[in-house]
Amino acid sequence: MDNLQKYQIYIDGKWGDSSSGKWFESQNPYLGKPWAAIPACTVEDVDRAVNAASDAFESGEWADMTASARGRLMRKLAALIEENSQALGEVEVRDNGKLIAEMAAQTAYIPEWYYYFGGLADKIEGAVIPTDKADTFNYTLREPVGVCAMIVAWNSPLMLMTWKLAPALAAGCTAVIKPSEFTSASALEFMKLVEQAGFPPGVINVVTGGAEVGEPLVRHPKVAKVAFTGGEIGGQKVYEAAASGLKKVTLELGGKSPNIVFDDADLDNAVKGAISGIFAATGQTCIAGSRLLVQDTIYDEFVDRLVSFAATARLGDPSNADTQVGPVTTPIQYKKILNYIDIAKNEGAKCLLGGGPAQGPDGSGDWFVQPTIFGNVTNDMRIAQEEVFGPVLSIIKFKDEEEAIAIGNDIMYGLAAGVWTQNLRRATVMAKRLKAGTVWINTYRAVSYTTPFGGYKRSGLGRENGQEAINDYLQTKSVWISTATETPNPFIMR
Repeated sequence: MDNLQKYQIYIDGKWGDSSSGKWFESQNPYLGKPWAAIPACTVEDVDRAVNAASDAFESGEWADMTASARGRLMRKLAALIEENSQALGEVEVRDNGKLIAEMAAQTAYIPEWYYYFGGLADKIEGAVIPTDKADTFNYTLREPVGVCAMIVAWNSPLMLMTWKLAPALAAGCTAVIKPSEFTSASALEFMKLVEQAGFPPGVINVVTGGAEVGEPLVRHPKVAKVAFTGGEIGGQKVYEAAASGLKKVTLELGGKSPNIVFDDADLDNAVKGAISGIFAATGQTCIAGSRLLVQDTIYDEFVDRLVSFAATARLGDPSNADTQVGPVTTPIQYKKILNYIDIAKNEGAKCLLGGGPAQGPDGSGDWFVQPTIFGNVTNDMRIAQEEVFGPVLSIIKFKDEEEAIAIGNDIMYGLAAGVWTQNLRRATVMAKRLKAGTVWINTYRAVSYTTPFGGYKRSGLGRENGQEAINDYLQTKSVWISTATETPNPFIMR
């Protein structure tokens, strides 16, 4: 471990080792070798971090800071992220194996969240309420909930962290962040910029580790709100643990999104959209369009075009700009994807492309999976119902709008959906009737700091991004002021 880059955690404005004095290794997915040593935190570290966040929230510089001053600090952080976005993207590539083209684009886009929510910080307003009570003045205050625990997935670590942190800071909350144990390095690099920006001690803290750190963080009595991105099983456990303390919760969970192509679509664009929907990020994204629904009248032509185009995908070193598909991030996920490929074959799905492990063109890497396409899929198959989280596409044939809607909604998830059509009436009908938190028409995977994002059904609770996101970090207080000259009867409720 001596030859690895050693990181420290950040608690109460100070860098340090974990209380255990131990580290765990972070793997480079492309090389299949460790590259960094991450502190193995304990319950003691969690307690220190939460107490620091609580102290910063209750008193001190952050607690006394005006909303406008918070906004200026956030915009200063945004500028620092802009200056360091390429370096942050390179760290994420080493840590999770996603393409530099995507990670650099993400880290370059992240400052917009801090600019946007920094601008919203001093625009949080209560209201004066004209009540039915005579001689009474009533108004509301919108106040921060307090300490927020943020548990972040490994597929887009800094972006997913930002979706939580930016609105929380704008609201006036403080934070304890636990990045995935597979991809902790970028969060710790990010904290160097937080320190440089001049955030007061305790406002943002980072602890690292697995469930042995995450569970006590969620259950800590001083944590008021939990924001989690991850799998459905992990989300359930977080929800149950948070419920024991009656905490506010935001959950951004999995998906099995339908990407629906009608016979009047621009087929060239739809093919590109289908490829982007599943093979971008090596399929490791909750919004992956992993169920491709194709109208029967164009099925054969569309599938031929799709398979031919997908077969040209270039696997390789994710740090190279011309690589199109990188490795899977973890060996656990790698084995899971290959297992689902075997399940699909055993269910009777027809493998049209790929269907097994692969290596990069230079022979490097042990965690590559071939871009895989299955035809002859029915919606009751496990490959169509369960989230694979990898470069595996299932193609399902449909007859008309009604069947497309029925198949699209016949799933326990409801995170996103795509529709490809030139018919405006059809586009609006599909957008209304599909049970998903996001519906894209003639595009796929578009997100913005301005637009709410979240799921229906088992894809989660609450919304991230846009003005709506800040509400999950606020609570409303009603204030009553009597202007009466005489005291009312104390035994009668007014």
